[in-house]
Amino acid sequence: MRQQPAHDRIPRWRRGLGADGFPSVASVGLMLCCVVGLALCSPRSAAATEPQPRFVQDRFAIGFWVPPQTDENNEERYREIAAAHFNLVIGLCGGDSPRPAAEQLEMCARHDLRAIIAPGSGPPERWPDGPAAWGYLLADEPATEAFAGLRTRVDALHEARPGKLGFINLFPNYASPADLGTPDYDTYLARFVAEVGPAVLSMDHYPLFLPDRDGREGYRHNLAAMRRESLAAGIPFWNFFNSMPYGPHTDPTEAQLRWQVFTSIAYGAKGVMYFCYWTPRGAQFPKGGAILTPDGRRTRHYDEATRINGMLRNLGPTLLRLTSTGVERIESQPGQAVAGQGLVRSLEDGDFVLGEFQHEDGRRAVMLVNQHFAYSGWPTVEFAADAASVMEVDPKTGREISLRDDSPDLPGLQLSFDAGEGRLFLLPAE
Repeated sequence: MRQQPAHDRIPRWRRGLGADGFPSVASVGLMLCCVVGLALCSPRSAAATEPQPRFVQDRFAIGFWVPPQTDENNEERYREIAAAHFNLVIGLCGGDSPRPAAEQLEMCARHDLRAIIAPGSGPPERWPDGPAAWGYLLADEPATEAFAGLRTRVDALHEARPGKLGFINLFPNYASPADLGTPDYDTYLARFVAEVGPAVLSMDHYPLFLPDRDGREGYRHNLAAMRRESLAAGIPFWNFFNSMPYGPHTDPTEAQLRWQVFTSIAYGAKGVMYFCYWTPRGAQFPKGGAILTPDGRRTRHYDEATRINGMLRNLGPTLLRLTSTGVERIESQPGQAVAGQGLVRSLEDGDFVLGEFQHEDGRRAVMLVNQHFAYSGWPTVEFAADAASVMEVDPKTGREISLRDDSPDLPGLQLSFDAGEGRLFLLPAE
């Protein structure tokens, strides 16, 4: 990971039951973060064997970079991860001597976690495997010159371990053309998809939340690029976001964590990853302050992540059944109703991103996300359907509940949003 500079109804990925040199944990001070890719069918001759099964994502991914870096109480540490409603562990655990990957997979299986692990040496058929293994770390932030070699690696993995992910981390959109190997970021993404053939697309991006430097627009642009490429390829995308202070980044508030998570979902993300869980040691991170400290104590971010992840766990089954159809932003002043272009006919009083979706069952869905991370929102909203027919997915239970007016004494439909909060609504089929 690099430091931010100052300035069809059922998607193809859900059908059916269905580089080298990724950095060690010790080198995470380079601020690297993981992204996921898996080969498509191997580009061999027509006489080759039938295509092997591709990776199938069976849950909304809630993960992180830097698992517990300790040689003590690892079983309890993994129980602690699951208690915070994470479901994906990326990288090897262990302190001075990383624990064997096979042992890590066993701990993940006991706590219903999935893992993406460092593969070790040797060919893919010798890499550790088990029910908890989603895939393997292959490379980090490759330039385009590495794409051909990466395709060879993921093809070999695809042949040896059908259905597993080959993890490849992509640059964010604030990387330089020299880093990317292309004149612009859109070309970089398009070439990665075409030349490597991923089954999941992902990147890391860490917006600034400073009074004089607000990086949120760049974050939205990065999500828009990921959305476009993932829809064109028929694959899901994930993204990493910032959950700790480092470099020019302030320590994010819970509302800023929510803003990053729900804005990602509005653009269609099927997974979100915290940077970081365990605080890395090193000069890049003098303040500490990830979800756990370098010596394993919980920071305030543990309880914050538990609350946010609990909502994601409950919303996740519905989110996996949605395909993004559009994204819109509406900024409105009090007393000013702004017309929407899709599933929201009008919105008054607020700054919101609206992510629109098609549900597998034919219904439509929209996620409204409050773009203020310091203020709650009380917009007046008119949906493109009768309010009596609109349902909400309850983040406390995951059940569908009838739409409720949060201020029934005021004219129009009033909805309440915490700072940075997103709410998911279901509309009837057209």
